[in-house]
Amino acid sequence: MRKPNLQIALDQNTLAEAARIAHFAGPIVDIVEVGTILELQAGQEAISVLRAMFPDKIIASDTKCADAGSTVAQNSKDAGADLMTVIDSATIATMKSAKSVLDGIQVELYSAWNWERAAQWKEIGIEQVIYHQSRDALLAGEVWGEKDLNIVKKFIEMGFKVSVTGGLNLDTIKLFEGVPVYTFIAGRAITGQEDPAAAAQSFQDEIKKYWN
Repeated sequence: MRKPNLQIALDQNTLAEAARIAHFAGPIVDIVEVGTILELQAGQEAISVLRAMFPDKIIASDTKCADAGSTVAQNSKDAGADLMTVIDSATIATMKSAKSVLDGIQVELYSAWNWERAAQWKEIGIEQVIYHQSRDALLAGEVWGEKDLNIVKKFIEMGFKVSVTGGLNLDTIKLFEGVPVYTFIAGRAITGQEDPAAAAQSFQDEIKKYWN
């Protein structure tokens, strides 16, 4: 079973702060993400700067695109993104138009999806989903559990590459032992630490304990 990727979600309010953190943690992770908050604050420049910093890394643009799929995807692609998120409530037409421009489209799952819609995503060639526990849900006391594992496993059985995110920490990783997760996405568990590089390395070491 392949080792899952580690992705850092940069959701800082300034590009300068995001770049500072990325300077330390970026070399250790596999994927560098321009988070939604950062993209709203700094725009496409954030993608361009991180692409310049990490020419050999996968760069993800967390646009949570809901409309104008091909335009948003083209902007992300032109700035240097390899991956781009669309929100699960986006229409099939929006997702299809985004994928016509950028192959690496990821559907981010919140509450507007069902298995019938997931099957439609597969039909139009989308290969990746992100199983997400939102910041607001976590603040309300929700935790990772068997329900989440079962959903992730079913998406994998359908043929999707599944990334997981939302309040991940080192203890969360072991819950997915034996599950072929595509990517673990960590935000504040890396970016909010005094030593982001050490935090990222701790995640990589923890992942290697369960996937060789």
